[in-house]
Amino acid sequence: MRVLVTGGSGFIGANVAQQLKKEGYDVRIFDMALPIGLKDVEFYHGSLLDPTALRFAMSGCDYVMHLAAMADVNDVVADPIYAEEINARGTALVLDAARRSKIKRVVYASTIWTYSDVKEEAITEETLIPPPTHLYTATKLAGEHYCRAFNGLYNLPYTILRYGIPYGPRARGATVISKFVDMALNNQPITIQGDGAQFRKFVHVEDLARGNVLALKAEGENQIYNLEGNEKVSIKQLAELVKEHANPDLEITFIPARAGDLKGAEISNKKALQQLGWKPEIDFLTGLKQVIAEKKMEKQNDPTRVAVAA
Repeated sequence: MRVLVTGGSGFIGANVAQQLKKEGYDVRIFDMALPIGLKDVEFYHGSLLDPTALRFAMSGCDYVMHLAAMADVNDVVADPIYAEEINARGTALVLDAARRSKIKRVVYASTIWTYSDVKEEAITEETLIPPPTHLYTATKLAGEHYCRAFNGLYNLPYTILRYGIPYGPRARGATVISKFVDMALNNQPITIQGDGAQFRKFVHVEDLARGNVLALKAEGENQIYNLEGNEKVSIKQLAELVKEHANPDLEITFIPARAGDLKGAEISNKKALQQLGWKPEIDFLTGLKQVIAEKKMEKQNDPTRVAVAA
């Protein structure tokens, strides 16, 4: 079985590709950037907005895992039109190429940010989602609706995975954990947006990768799953843990909250456990220490390295 991974050169995509290889799948990556550190995978260069390139990349594939997206909320705010093109229209083009290429199923990487405007404190995949107030949320929900529409119109099977907040080695510098650790190791104050009470249940990228592979089970067809972590960690607690394990002299400061931020809710991951046998296996502190160790090594190899602003 051959699986095409769009965005397979990225943080999550590369881990998904590695997990697929581990499970015996042939892997082909479709991306604008070359994959780094991946062995025995095919690479097709191209844009999500190029239907011909997508059809060519899907030739001979059985499944598509669609992870390519503009995932940084700050980038979305800075360039909303391009974000809409990549996240919404790009997904529609992937689905259209998939149905023309007779792909058996498309696994779509969505996000728990889709719940940003939900008022309920306990959330499952069946929770009704109100109209979004943030463009990023709107573009990801558009992709979900396209998955359902292509299934209804063309009988193209799908699985939607709503990722929790990912972390782990090689994460984007603008993700909150990477950013905080970078600041700590560069003796810069950690900056918290809001009062820090908002919480996350972070999920390690290797756990997300396992979830993607398990989603290919027959039970996953035309289903939605929350791949959410188990441990509740507030942003203030995260800053304090980074201070404790990376730089005890670190200063922690606060700035106003950003618009559309996910305040934190109890998002259930029980459906993924019951139907796919998936649950997070890497505890948060172990994963955080892993990130700190990696970044310390990077800094030793490049003493001029500075934190990435976001």
